[in-house]
Amino acid sequence: MAGKKKRVPWMLTILFVCLSGSAISQDTTRVLIVYYSVDGHTRSMGEAVARGARGVSGTQVKLASISEATQADVLWADGIVVGSPVYNAAVAPEVQKFINSWPFEGDPLHNKVGAAFATGGGISAGEEVVQLNILHSMLIFGMVVVGGAEWSSSFGASAVTGEGPFLSKGGMVDSLFLRKGELLGKRIAELARKLKSNRGK
Repeated sequence: MAGKKKRVPWMLTILFVCLSGSAISQDTTRVLIVYYSVDGHTRSMGEAVARGARGVSGTQVKLASISEATQADVLWADGIVVGSPVYNAAVAPEVQKFINSWPFEGDPLHNKVGAAFATGGGISAGEEVVQLNILHSMLIFGMVVVGGAEWSSSFGASAVTGEGPFLSKGGMVDSLFLRKGELLGKRIAELARKLKSNRGK
């Protein structure tokens, strides 16, 4: 009859709810990896971090350059990893500008997991300082910050690209450093998943 509404079977309604994003997101850990890269080195490290995070079951990863990332991405993520090249022993201005844009009021980033990675031209050229700068900023937002998976990458993950046997060509990064990036991504995904699971109890 005209004007009569059709009833949706209750089983179809339940199926729709189960397949909706809100239901799926309860079991999904979301990791955002953001980087600034000019020569491709920091991007390569970001890609390695993403590989490591994707290797953890139930993890959804977004890899984005600073110019692509938004506040909505930051709020979406359970874990945030930020990468920067070394600029005179400091983070690139673009990276700090991005961090400064994060929402602060109401502590929306409280207890999200945070980590850092960096690339520098030489050994002891400021990579650890840059990682610590990023971690310090994350602490201001109430995030839970972590370092790398091994003692040799205590502050996150870093790569040397312009000195000795690590001299890079065409944005390539030595496999030793890419492995550190992968391990960092894996650790972030695992810890973010544990924290999210505990909050749900």
